[in-house]
Amino acid sequence: MNARRLLLATTLALVVAVGTACGSDTSKDAAVRPDGTVDLSQVTLHLGDQKGTGLQALLTAAGELDKTPYKIEWSQYTAGPPMLEAINSGAVDFGGVGNAPPVFAAAAKSAIKIVSAYQSGKDGQAVVVPKDSPLRTPEDLRGKKIAVTKGSSAHHHLLTVLTKAGIKWDQIEPQFLQPADALAALTTGRVDAWDIWDPYTAQAQQQANARILVDGNGYIPGDVFYVAGDKALNNKGTTAALRDLLARIGRAHTWVNDHPEQWAQTYAELTGLPYDVILTVVKRGRYLDHQLNPATIAAEQGVADAFSDAGLIPRKVDIADYTDTRFNDLFPAS
Repeated sequence: MNARRLLLATTLALVVAVGTACGSDTSKDAAVRPDGTVDLSQVTLHLGDQKGTGLQALLTAAGELDKTPYKIEWSQYTAGPPMLEAINSGAVDFGGVGNAPPVFAAAAKSAIKIVSAYQSGKDGQAVVVPKDSPLRTPEDLRGKKIAVTKGSSAHHHLLTVLTKAGIKWDQIEPQFLQPADALAALTTGRVDAWDIWDPYTAQAQQQANARILVDGNGYIPGDVFYVAGDKALNNKGTTAALRDLLARIGRAHTWVNDHPEQWAQTYAELTGLPYDVILTVVKRGRYLDHQLNPATIAAEQGVADAFSDAGLIPRKVDIADYTDTRFNDLFPAS
């Protein structure tokens, strides 16, 4: 009798498990009609955002969030690495990051793909120091305490600046801090320098009277990437919504280039940063969308190689394995 009950319980458990799995699969395909087309009204995009990319502000300012055919849920992050952790887990579908976060995610074998790229200038990526700091050249950074967000675009910028100055990573004292903590550390003298990206660079300049020691020109490729999760890309409904979203982002970039003051106003309102700070950011460079072409992928491979050569990631990665070019047709070839 006990054996029969055990067999019955096991069978029932298997039926429940299979039923649950089938139910889950059905929910994933809820947006796909019987004829194979997609009903976007049944899709909810889970989007990641951060002050450095301002995706929600961008789309709002350009009017691209008006009447989207799908629903959107937003999650805010202080930097790219935690956002990519959420994308890897499937909690977030898509978000914008600098050039280093995808490298660290790839090194961790995360389930993510780079799906589009754009340039917006290199002036806002910088090592900043107090105005009266004795540091005057990149060579002066040897032996100094430097704040930087681990796995961020600033991490790569700092590594490149040090390498070109003949300074090894272990010849500085890196302080891995999030932007708010790093700004406080700089203003109180607990660090000698801070490598950061806009809008925080502009914030440091205007609110902490910081001085740019060296910016991104001549050091970084300058690409910013939008990244999606494998789970999202393997879902027909979500992929269709992402295609529409990327087209909206491209139109929004064009609008912003022509309306910098209006963009800065909305950006400031949504991020809580002062208008003057944001206007400085906006004026540093125009948006330039482009395809994920071989040159772009090669440049990002160079970022990955720099980290692996310095021993800052656990393994070498092939960026092509973490790139999806299915949306290239939405953007200019160069």
